[in-house]
Amino acid sequence: MNSENPTPAENEELSVTDGMAARKASLALLEDVLQRKQALDHALANQEAFKALPQRDRAFVRMLVTTCLRRMGQIDDLIERALDRETPRNLTLQNILRIGVTQILFMEVADHAAVDTSVRLAEEQGMDRQKAFVNGVLRTITREGVGWKHKQDETRLNTPEWLLKLWIEDYELRTAAEIAKANLSEAPLDITVRDPESRNFWSSNFKATQMTTGTLRKTSGGAVSELQGFDEGHWWVQDAAAAIPAKLFGDVQGEHVYDLCAAPGGKTLQLAAMGAKVTALDRSASRLKRLTANLERMKLTDNVEIITADAGSWRPKEPAGYVLLDAPCSATGTLRRHPDVAHLKSATDVSRLQNLQAELLKNAFDMLMPGGVLVYCTCSLQKVEGEQQIEAFLKTELTAERLPITAKELGGFDEALTDDGDLRILPFHQAALGGMDGFYIARLTKV
Repeated sequence: MNSENPTPAENEELSVTDGMAARKASLALLEDVLQRKQALDHALANQEAFKALPQRDRAFVRMLVTTCLRRMGQIDDLIERALDRETPRNLTLQNILRIGVTQILFMEVADHAAVDTSVRLAEEQGMDRQKAFVNGVLRTITREGVGWKHKQDETRLNTPEWLLKLWIEDYELRTAAEIAKANLSEAPLDITVRDPESRNFWSSNFKATQMTTGTLRKTSGGAVSELQGFDEGHWWVQDAAAAIPAKLFGDVQGEHVYDLCAAPGGKTLQLAAMGAKVTALDRSASRLKRLTANLERMKLTDNVEIITADAGSWRPKEPAGYVLLDAPCSATGTLRRHPDVAHLKSATDVSRLQNLQAELLKNAFDMLMPGGVLVYCTCSLQKVEGEQQIEAFLKTELTAERLPITAKELGGFDEALTDDGDLRILPFHQAALGGMDGFYIARLTKV
């Protein structure tokens, strides 16, 4: 998530003052994602060069890297156009060119600063012989790039072919193109307030929009941890779509809710704030540490029991009345917020995850008491991880029935409701307010 966005003036100031430290960190982060296949959030949390930068420089680097990942198909196409002939180059050299093109055409950085720092970056990487090459390619981009860019098919170039094919199969061409287009926009900052009665106060304080589902949407940047109320635990960051599943249980004051695959914990926080007694389960102890830290900040630890276990086989001592399963998925619904997903996932991952989701869904449903409620959700846009999972499950599990979701429960947000009463949220929904993460949500009961 881009929570720290520099202004154009800050971009220009940074490019003149401490540009090389920021560019070096950007290059290292790109290589973490593209060569070492690390999630960008993980790389940001663990790269010392990035963490050592001043806040303004970190904001610049975050914007540079996420923009480069989001627009990489276009960027690579522009680089090829700028070459006179097929030119061999290693991945580091290609990433240096990508960093330069990103700044020239997709950020408000002065051309001379973008070119100069990229040439110097090549030099610092021991590529003295390639300095003239980098300079030549980027100078061509400064002259011709804007015109070339206007003629590009940005949705096709920036969407992996295998993924676009699946979306066309699921939604047909027009909707698939709308999804791909929406994914090129940066996601806004969405906030869930711990105490609903204070929502008006925080909405006014942040100059935020109140969405019908209860989320506060803040469009301006700034370091999240430095915003008023963060340290005191009055709110947490959570996309508007991700904030819906926990609300579909209704009033859970005093009830016991099992949150499976719970980390990093946004839904656990919601349920605890709603007065539920929550058992938060996840197989990753390291990810649960983040959940624990968030619970402590929100002062909700007394409401939550944390268990490290595999949700595919773990069972509670007594049948459960409420189970939330946010199943592991390809996360393609979060591309606006996490553009690295497009470079880390593949069609093979989707196939592998389907089997895991089916296993988790069966175990989650088996936990339920008669009359109990299960909410299943994924942040994937592929129907094989959503609608098709539920349809297959309902055909084999004769004691399972849908509990249709209604527009009234969502404050009137009905554009995502399916004919079956599930939710299929697409990135261009609520477009006038800045869109949403892609999500699928179904609610089941045991009869």
